[in-house]
Amino acid sequence: MASGAPALLLLSLLCLPSLPPGATSCPAACRCYSTTVECGALGLHVVPPGIPPGTQTLFLQDNSIECLELGILAPLAALHSLYLHNNSLRTLEPGTFRAQSRLLELALTGNQLRGLHLGAFTGLAQLRILYLAGNQLMQLLDFTFLHLPRLQELHLQENSIKLLEDQALAGLSSLALLDLSRNQLGTISHETLKPLASLQVLRLTENPWRCDCALHWLGAWLKEAGQRLLSSRDRKIVCTEPPRLALQSLLDVSGSSLICIPPSVQVEPLEVTANLGENLRVACQASGYPQPLVTWRKVAEPRGGQPRAQAPPGAGVPGPGEHGASDTGSGMLFLTNITPAHAGKYECEASNAGGVARVPFRLRVNVSQQQLQPQPPPAAAGPAPLPEASSMAFRALSLATQTAIAAAIALLALTALLLAALICRRRRRRRKKAPGPPGEGALFANDYSDGPCTSAQLEELRGERGHEMFVIDRSKPLFAEDPVRVAHGVAPGPAQGFPPQPPAAYELHC
Repeated sequence: MASGAPALLLLSLLCLPSLPPGATSCPAACRCYSTTVECGALGLHVVPPGIPPGTQTLFLQDNSIECLELGILAPLAALHSLYLHNNSLRTLEPGTFRAQSRLLELALTGNQLRGLHLGAFTGLAQLRILYLAGNQLMQLLDFTFLHLPRLQELHLQENSIKLLEDQALAGLSSLALLDLSRNQLGTISHETLKPLASLQVLRLTENPWRCDCALHWLGAWLKEAGQRLLSSRDRKIVCTEPPRLALQSLLDVSGSSLICIPPSVQVEPLEVTANLGENLRVACQASGYPQPLVTWRKVAEPRGGQPRAQAPPGAGVPGPGEHGASDTGSGMLFLTNITPAHAGKYECEASNAGGVARVPFRLRVNVSQQQLQPQPPPAAAGPAPLPEASSMAFRALSLATQTAIAAAIALLALTALLLAALICRRRRRRRKKAPGPPGEGALFANDYSDGPCTSAQLEELRGERGHEMFVIDRSKPLFAEDPVRVAHGVAPGPAQGFPPQPPAAYELHC
């Protein structure tokens, strides 16, 4: 036993956690080994700081991480394996893995990714295995995986993928395994699989395949060169549409049964004249099998009237639900607050695997519609009259010109009012400043040598500088006569039948 003790002690020391070279600490609650850091199932919401830069394997699975901030992984340039499965990632920003040039395996299974931005995998030139299963992906755009030239396995099963664009898998020349099972694929083009020169395993089962002319190539390819790519389970590519082929295996359906009905398009009316400011909705009905994709376009026309070029789909033409969107089966052209720029030729296009159909539509805008003009406020100075609304010359002007004329007339009227008010104000000031004629016996109120006076003898004037002054007019009687007696011609003196009343006066010592 004594001889075996050193060996047991040495073994126990080797099993103890050890930090990577150059590291001084380990993130809280994580477990750090030689080149491995284990931070799984800790309820983390972000990547913990302080992960040793020499880490080669990082476990972050079963957490609640919602995003990877740009630069958060920059110090971890030595990573070979990164496990982020079963988190809450919603998006991957371009450049997230720019520093991980040595990464070989990336696990993103069981997150909430709904789309993949172009450039999301920039920097992963050495990546061999990519797990994207169990997310919410609905489509794969062109060149999504362009920066993964050495990728060998791509796991995309258990998503909601309905569409793979023709160049979605471009750049994956080294791919050996592609798993697209358990998605919502109804069709797939031959162009999509062309870049996969090294493909050895292809899984397409459990998709709602639409067995029409667009899948004719797949049936023929699987019966010939593609047989080697499918296991016995993967050969069960079952048709969901059309009803006459439902539940049949694509390998058992003859090529003559895979048919398409080219689209037909109907737009009524083919020409509409709208007034300025109105809203317009035009329906484009399309039929065919499979259901056509309907798109509205505005066609650019030169002065000669011949089409010169077509605007891209949806350019300036809002579709159903959102601007520039396409619709299947029927497409609506929505135009709001129509202006002269909306006038022109439009085109409704319907396309499916059987072909393309187009119908032109012409919109004319009535720019001579009578528009109500704002009336200027009434002015005492008599503003110039507005041109009559029935005048053909005035109606022929554009709406902007008519509005500008009305605004100019209103401005002139307001200017006349302001000038008149200014002139009147200056005249009143001059009258108040001018001293009245010095009457006989008139004394200024600040002359105290003249004795008492009455309020009737005081007159208010203003000096040369506008100061208030009171002037005594001695030409007025000290006591006012009875206005009733004066009116009836009665001589001054006591009234008949009444005793004489002593005169009353209120003295003001001026």
